[in-house]
Amino acid sequence: MKPDLFQSPDYYLLDELLTEEHKLVREASREWVKREVSPIIENYAQRAEFPTQIIKGLADIGAFGPYIPTEYGGAGLDQISYGLIMQEIERGDSGVRSTASVQSSLVMYPIFKYGTEEQRKKYLPKLASGEWMGCFGLTEPDYGSNPGGMITNFKDMGDHYLLNGAKMWISNAPFAQIAVVWAKNEEGRIHGLIVERGMEGFTTPETHNKWSLRASATGELIFDNVKVPKENLLPNKSGLGAPLGCLDSARYGIAWGAIGAAMDCYDTALRYAKERVQFDKPIGATQLQQKKLAEMITEITKAQLLTWRLGVLRNEGKATTAQISMAKRNNVAMALDIAREARQILGGMGITGEYSIMRHMMNLESVVTYEGTHDIHLLITGADITGMQAFK
Repeated sequence: MKPDLFQSPDYYLLDELLTEEHKLVREASREWVKREVSPIIENYAQRAEFPTQIIKGLADIGAFGPYIPTEYGGAGLDQISYGLIMQEIERGDSGVRSTASVQSSLVMYPIFKYGTEEQRKKYLPKLASGEWMGCFGLTEPDYGSNPGGMITNFKDMGDHYLLNGAKMWISNAPFAQIAVVWAKNEEGRIHGLIVERGMEGFTTPETHNKWSLRASATGELIFDNVKVPKENLLPNKSGLGAPLGCLDSARYGIAWGAIGAAMDCYDTALRYAKERVQFDKPIGATQLQQKKLAEMITEITKAQLLTWRLGVLRNEGKATTAQISMAKRNNVAMALDIAREARQILGGMGITGEYSIMRHMMNLESVVTYEGTHDIHLLITGADITGMQAFK
């Protein structure tokens, strides 16, 4: 196994904008990734298996609910710290970051924001410690970009709810202890329900044969007359805005995470270009390779500035959904472009598991689609600046 020699680019001295706490949080995450993720991740990706042994480590670095208050087991950190943790984890692997994003933004966040105090105390400490893992059930086989069309539903049976339907493309589903599931009541209003593993009629078949996010566990959620206790309803917000609020938090984390993947590809390509000799000189001394590398660092720097400013706005409670969409769309597309250019710099070696680039490229093909596709985020920006929605 090759040592992890990653060096983080900071062309515009953005570390000067970070607090000492931000830098300590980032360094702890970076060192953990170098020690626990980098040495094993290629093997797990080749085997299409999630390394469950790293769950405790993810919890230890505060990756599960970093912004959740300490009284519920979270780290009580700010939004920039959350972003930096996601950046470092995705530098290791997008699938591992997906696991942390789902746990934090799609499971812990809705329980904290929309749940009762009893629900917070019951679930959040166990989720923060990694004792329990969770998943988020919104996407359905026929409803992806249009989640409001969902057909998963529940009926009031007096002393419980009866849940029926199915969700797919669900990260963490195969091993999650709980699922935050979005379903329509008898009036067609969307609500969140906490469904626990072991409830009769609830199954989570795993999705196989993925070419992307191979080191992440993906599955379905099947509900066949599942009896859900009434105290498992999230009471403090309903309607489509409830799950979309969770997605804002997740998309924000992705905007930071994608920078991590881009930085890893850039760093790998830069080191290779300095060492690989052709026609009696390093290929990094040629104009074409320098063009690629110069464009990479420029785009990374722009994305770093975008996310730092977005983090400040999140901390101040000012960031809009449309602003988060812009950052998610821009940064993931940027990372994909850099992965493809970096692969070319490495030539044939770029497709092997000896280097991380091809794995990042395949992973990012999922990241550019999930949590809102590249095109949907474009239309969110379009609607925001024109005041006219083009979805319908």
